[in-house]
Amino acid sequence: MKSLIILVMIVIGLLVGITVENRFDITALLFDYELNSQNELNSTEKQIKYWVAPMNPDYRRDEPGKSPMGMDLIPVYEGEDEGMGKDMSIVKIRPEVVNNLGVRSAKVERGPLWKRISTVGYIDYDETRINHIHTRTEGWIEKLQVRAKGEKVKRGQLLFELYSPPLVNAQEEYLQALASGNKRLASASQEKLSALGISKSQIDRLEKDKTITQNIRFYATQSGVVVDLGVREGMYIKPETQVISVANLDTIWLLAEVFEQQANWVEVGQNAEAELPSMPGVLWKGTVEYIYPDLDPVTRTLRVRLRFDNSGDKLKPNMYSRIVIFAGEKEDVISIPREALIRDAKQERVIKALGEGHFQAQEVVAGMESGDWIEIISGLNENDKIVISSQFLIDSESNLKASLNRMQAVEHDMNDHSMEQSEMDKE
Repeated sequence: MKSLIILVMIVIGLLVGITVENRFDITALLFDYELNSQNELNSTEKQIKYWVAPMNPDYRRDEPGKSPMGMDLIPVYEGEDEGMGKDMSIVKIRPEVVNNLGVRSAKVERGPLWKRISTVGYIDYDETRINHIHTRTEGWIEKLQVRAKGEKVKRGQLLFELYSPPLVNAQEEYLQALASGNKRLASASQEKLSALGISKSQIDRLEKDKTITQNIRFYATQSGVVVDLGVREGMYIKPETQVISVANLDTIWLLAEVFEQQANWVEVGQNAEAELPSMPGVLWKGTVEYIYPDLDPVTRTLRVRLRFDNSGDKLKPNMYSRIVIFAGEKEDVISIPREALIRDAKQERVIKALGEGHFQAQEVVAGMESGDWIEIISGLNENDKIVISSQFLIDSESNLKASLNRMQAVEHDMNDHSMEQSEMDKE
């Protein structure tokens, strides 16, 4: 049984060695680091400088022996210890390979970083500038001047005339009150005309001309466009009928969606910029006017309302827009280009450029993102150099090197165990 276990362990060791050797043959074409294989070291004529533990390069001895974990110490020869005592994750790349791969690096910067919220939204009417026109009595629409939605109207423009028997009767009562000389009765009749929706100018004309108008005119109270037309000429309407709605487009709303993790950044009064695909290169300046109180349960976004001036009516409702909200400045921040950060399910990291073709994977903690830059909370210092292109390839080789070192240590451990088992069998 013991012999069978030894045989299985030897086979596993051979398979691991073959796998490592084949993989290394491919990787060595690009990278200049070495596996500290016992066979390779024995084949050189260099002098041994010291001995190191397979799992802890900081554990060094001047002669062979065992590591604290019971593994055989590995010899390190002259010229082969570059980086071993520092960090086993350091990768060395030949200069010509660095050039061929197009490896670029940049310095880590410290300074202010804007909390920029980049999002999208769409333009909508400013609901505070929509005017709905109703009549205060029943009647028939006469001489309708507006024919369709979307028509532009100006303040004071005639919209339609209304024939209404109650309005005709109210005018007759007012003229009779004036003729009677009863000021109290005349005042009450005038108030009744106002309550029925007759303008002061029409009441003054009635008092001056003493002539009853069969059709009462209704005028636009603001300039804008007709966004709703609920009647046609000749229709009979009641007070609840919404005749016309006019929206002023001098200012518009822009409704944006802000991600949940940025919801606490946005505040009323912050400046914002909008850019529309239909007008590339044109930036529209606006402000945050209102923050809605709840998040969308499906998209997990917070709706924010911005107000923009709309000179020339160039911004049209339902237009799509890209938006940047400037949510304030964060001082004294260490930041790097976003493209330099490597993210996976377990950690965030960057590749540090150590100089002379040496690179190292460095775990970091990332913070807020602002445009093309991202905050680094820990893991880097100002003026550190990091790789911003080809970093994924270097990162994969760094992981490979660490894996090979672990596999080599396991192989040494298995060999030691096999030797111990053989000695026990002999006894």
